[in-house]
Amino acid sequence: MKIGLIGFGKTGKSVASILLENKKFSLEWVLRQSKVLEHRSAPEFLGIESNEPGLIYSSSNTNVNDLLEKHPVDAIIDFSSDEGIYFYGESAAKKNVKIISAISHYKDKELKLLKKLADKTTVFWSPNITLGVNYLLFAARFLKKIAPWVDIEVNEEHFKKKEGTSGTAIKIAEALDVEKESINSVRAGGIVGKHEVIFGFPYQTVRLIHESISREAFGSGVVFVAENLKDKKKGLYSFEDILSPYFAV
Repeated sequence: MKIGLIGFGKTGKSVASILLENKKFSLEWVLRQSKVLEHRSAPEFLGIESNEPGLIYSSSNTNVNDLLEKHPVDAIIDFSSDEGIYFYGESAAKKNVKIISAISHYKDKELKLLKKLADKTTVFWSPNITLGVNYLLFAARFLKKIAPWVDIEVNEEHFKKKEGTSGTAIKIAEALDVEKESINSVRAGGIVGKHEVIFGFPYQTVRLIHESISREAFGSGVVFVAENLKDKKKGLYSFEDILSPYFAV
């Protein structure tokens, strides 16, 4: 499966390394805002032996239509920003390139655009693309069904510079009917990401915890999503759509 990666920050680099080490995928190119590393090879920069091109391009010097013509891909994986979808979305949809977005926060405007693009191609979006945190979300929903009256608290911890409430925590709160304002947030040091759901029963407590040990967890999630999205028809998909068949009893 040929992949184009958008975004090459700390998480993007970790995702690229996972893709380069997986023989089922070929990282054709990387697109980033900065001109630093332009025309360098991602495998060479990351110190990974690979025959995949993985050439790095800058969005300020690159026409995305030309890029998709010269270096076609089966899917685009987006780890850039909430504005990135405007740069490549329409071009990708016209060419029936699958879109896998792992952007934490989208406003209503961007969500409407995703739905519009899903009329033309296969689109997936998750504010947290790690498999573990989405497993936690499924488990939490099941427990809430069993005991809808239980007291619930949602906690999230991230690195010092992360702004705003975690998009994943907000999604968990929405799924469990917890007010967004009551989410407890901690910002300290270099915490990659930790989410905890506390269920307060009389005389006992259940805690569901997911902690990302390294950003490679996002790369593993991308691989899982891409493999399960391979044969999906056009439409807008979430992790719930992909995981539901696995939970069928």
